[in-house]
Amino acid sequence: MVKNLGAQPSVFNQFIAELRDAVIQQDSFRFRYNMERMGAIFAYEISRQLEYETKEVVTPLGVAEVPLLKAYPVLATILRAGLPVHRGMLSVFDKSENAFVSAYRKHSKDGRFDIQVEYVSCPDLTYRIVILSDPMLATGASLVLSYKSLLAKGKPKHTHIVTLIASTQGIEHVKRSLSSEDVTIWVGAIDDELTAQAYIVPGLGDAGDLAFGNKI
Repeated sequence: MVKNLGAQPSVFNQFIAELRDAVIQQDSFRFRYNMERMGAIFAYEISRQLEYETKEVVTPLGVAEVPLLKAYPVLATILRAGLPVHRGMLSVFDKSENAFVSAYRKHSKDGRFDIQVEYVSCPDLTYRIVILSDPMLATGASLVLSYKSLLAKGKPKHTHIVTLIASTQGIEHVKRSLSSEDVTIWVGAIDDELTAQAYIVPGLGDAGDLAFGNKI
């Protein structure tokens, strides 16, 4: 299942527009802040899909019955680009445990690349709700490999995949690769073109570099 939050007009689209804008995105603080705000919105929308139980809360004047989360989801992200989105979601799910995956493209001289996962830090995921964020879903290869690396820590009950901008090709790859898994894909915008170098067009550029500076 794919849920596109940008398909309906809302202030969410303003944040996407600023992420894409070649001038505004040069302000790295603003870029990270917009990613955080979008992460918080995704967290709110996903919270509506979770399980709740009614509990009593004692106020200064009486007792109120409030539906509260039965269990907080585990928040997972792919380093380094996913950190601002992760921080935005953590501001909503502030009692969540966290997981981190270090995945990157290892380029060869002919221009091709393989996805390498070097580091996974994660709690037990057995029958847990997991939210896995990666701001750009290009080919989908790094996300699928990251998801599979998390399975070594236990099979989740359900995984919500969050990405700000995705290519059509990337979404289809994830759907095919994880067709037997309990997964929902949440996306902010879907772009049709993917270049030979695996960049989304129009996309926004390299989210990690824009948020944290150029890498060598």
